Amino acid sequence: MTESVAAYETVWPRGKQRQKLEAPAPRIPDLSGKTIALIWNFVFRGEEIFPLLEREISKRFPGVKFVGPDQFGNTHGSEERQVLAELPAKLREFGVDAVISGNGC
Repeated sequence: MTESVAAYETVWPRGKQRQKLEAPAPRIPDLSGKTIALIWNFVFRGEEIFPLLEREISKRFPGVKFVGPDQFGNTHGSEERQVLAELPAKLREFGVDAVISGNGC
């Protein structure tokens, strides 16, 4: 009796990499006195999570300031292209040093 072995052609589901990978920006060693933007897509629990983050980060880093999601707009929805296009200017306007971006899942 001979064994029949099935053979299948396969295709790797990941396409060729087209964009050069960049090194991430260096971390800020100390958030004391820094301004952090809270950016959100207004989908999942940001109204609960961001106040907790603000409270806990403020405990560890004196003088840290936060700019809330309402200052930036919804990063997901009918106006997301405009919101994202305006984001760099708004980050400069508010003197933002770091960003926490929340997305619903």
